[in-house]
Amino acid sequence: MKFRSLQSHKQLRYANTMGKVLIIGAGGVATVAAVKVAKNSDVFDEIMIASRTESKCKAIAQRIADMGLRNDIRTAQVDADDVEQLKSLFNDFKPELCINLALPYQDLTIMDACLECGVNYMDTANYEPKDEAHFEYSWQWAYRERFEKAGLTAILGCGFDPGVTSIFTAYAAKHYFDEIHYLDIVDCNAGNHHKAFATNFNPEINIREITQKGLYYENGKYIETEPMEIHKPLNYPGIGPKESYLLHHEEIESLVINYPTIKRARFWMTFGEAYLKHLEVIQNIGMDRIDEVEYEAPLADGTGTAKVKIVPLQFLKAVLPNPQDLGENYDGETSIGCRIRGLKDGKEQTYYVYNNCKHQDAYNETGMQGVSYTTGVPAMIGAMMFCKGIWKKPGVHNVEEFDPDPFMEQLNKQGLPWHEIFNGDLEF
Repeated sequence: MKFRSLQSHKQLRYANTMGKVLIIGAGGVATVAAVKVAKNSDVFDEIMIASRTESKCKAIAQRIADMGLRNDIRTAQVDADDVEQLKSLFNDFKPELCINLALPYQDLTIMDACLECGVNYMDTANYEPKDEAHFEYSWQWAYRERFEKAGLTAILGCGFDPGVTSIFTAYAAKHYFDEIHYLDIVDCNAGNHHKAFATNFNPEINIREITQKGLYYENGKYIETEPMEIHKPLNYPGIGPKESYLLHHEEIESLVINYPTIKRARFWMTFGEAYLKHLEVIQNIGMDRIDEVEYEAPLADGTGTAKVKIVPLQFLKAVLPNPQDLGENYDGETSIGCRIRGLKDGKEQTYYVYNNCKHQDAYNETGMQGVSYTTGVPAMIGAMMFCKGIWKKPGVHNVEEFDPDPFMEQLNKQGLPWHEIFNGDLEF
């Protein structure tokens, strides 16, 4: 067994160019991305943060100013569901790149506005319709020809998973494998936020994802499972064994297309017992529903009631802890990586590439917990790759379609160092 990190590789150098970026969103991931963008002022010369609630954007800008990084970040209010509002914002600020860190429901409206205004696009999660928990890239891939004709670049899924895990796979394919046969993406959060129940990112998105049926790829077809049906303990570096559950995750869809030698691709995530118990109760009482229910609500002035329609999961989001507020008391760490088996020079070998991120380290740097950090940092690096002209190609592209090497180099520099294990036990 051999261990190695990127520091042993020749470091790459690229000429800096300046970038004007618009960040849409004001949650934990957007906060991390904005802080990291501000820390890389040699690449990003103008920054705007926009969301439905401008006060949240101003709070991020003030946080960055208080950190002594920069005090020139602009903010704006925008409804990302409204193409006309987006167009007005784009035409006013004229960004080179829009970094979409809003809700995945809004991906298509933002892409539409980008096309009409000549703005390049990047996101961290694929589009999903509001009224159906359905995760696939087809809606966004349908924009390929339009972005190509416009000479604009759209970069899809540039968080950690999806994002870094796809880049890990691309790096492995480039350097260590002639054929990748088996890919298992493993995502472990061994942290403790000391709350009875909380989600590490938007509860609405998190619970929709977890409660859906599992899906994996094997021998040219997708196999569906019941939610959380398949699970097993896996050992994570520096953490130990954690029960891991097979889920559907969108990066599998693009990876099996871009690496057609893959025979099987799966995604695994850990959950604690307390989390699963609370989730079971939430499901049993119908609070995970994404359809509207009618509710007779008392009027604020006490004069009577009014029938209103609410989405139970959106109501649940309102009463659960805000993921942005978890960081201060969050301890432990995450471990996310790719376990790969395939052929090199006719010989079978295994490869495990991963990052461990401590929640407290993330909080100390950005004020956010590790799950926000591991998504926000790659978003900044992807924007950096675009602004430097390294990842600039008209059309709609998943991240593994670009050169992984400069991105991998920046992971080490920007707070997400990665490690390699050669020919170890992949446990599959």
